[in-house]
Amino acid sequence: MDTNSLQTIQKAYRRGENIVQYLKKGNRSETTTEMVMISYDLQSGSYIKQAQKTSAFHERYTKAIASVINRLGVSYDSILEAGVGEATTLAHLVPKLRPAPKKVYGFDLSWSRVRYGIAYTKKRKVHGASLFTGDLFNIPLADHSIDIVYTSHSIEPNGGREKEALQELARVAKKYLVLLEPAYEFAGNKARQRMQKHGYVRTLYASALSLSLNVVEHRLFDEYLNPLNPTGLMVIKISPKKTHNIKTPFLCPVTKTPLELVKGAYFSREGLLAYPIVDGVPCLLKDNGIIATHFTDNFSTI
Repeated sequence: MDTNSLQTIQKAYRRGENIVQYLKKGNRSETTTEMVMISYDLQSGSYIKQAQKTSAFHERYTKAIASVINRLGVSYDSILEAGVGEATTLAHLVPKLRPAPKKVYGFDLSWSRVRYGIAYTKKRKVHGASLFTGDLFNIPLADHSIDIVYTSHSIEPNGGREKEALQELARVAKKYLVLLEPAYEFAGNKARQRMQKHGYVRTLYASALSLSLNVVEHRLFDEYLNPLNPTGLMVIKISPKKTHNIKTPFLCPVTKTPLELVKGAYFSREGLLAYPIVDGVPCLLKDNGIIATHFTDNFSTI
């Protein structure tokens, strides 16, 4: 997409238009990854402002999530928020977890949102969180590499791709998958009509059952801000057939080979692709890969 197109879309956003719906004009029914990325990137910064305006709700919401995770009764070292946005949930949730996880991760499609998220976690004194760009349908993390994976309305705009999202999230999770997403099954008619209009997910529970995932809890969540978009809770227990000891959870989204930090970038020695780190944000989307067959050469000897 060229710069002029982005500027036109930005003008539509400033007029108050729903960007995903705007991009669907021309008889496109499906929501694409690019649509979601553009929409969220344009909104960057607004979620922190909203969290500050609704701080009391945010405290209740993250306290309720922490309660769910704390009573799972399982030891865990790592936790990941898939679709972390500006880290407004993660930054308030992590301090409430008992015990505190040693490793905290989060990814989002939008570079701008992740950069805001890094700043917000520092402001909230949540140190050591690793935030990066990534695709929900091609997560740059190894199989069963994160003990607990959770979402907070991040699968939401991907109606019709519920099974794909669940399969990928379950691939990365090692012990539990905790989903806080639109509660279509528990919503009233007006809320359902709104979800349908915006292309929100509507079959997460049915999709989980069809994939034979072990759903141990499914209900309307205790806290949600918008009655026309109520939050549902689904807890899935993961029992991987095989796990591996890994040095780093990061995985090349193209070659599915390990990524390691080399010369200020994430590099796959097997795949020979390098992924840049831009202003502190590791860019681990598939399209960010740079062919670098000589990345580890010693250029000082020339």
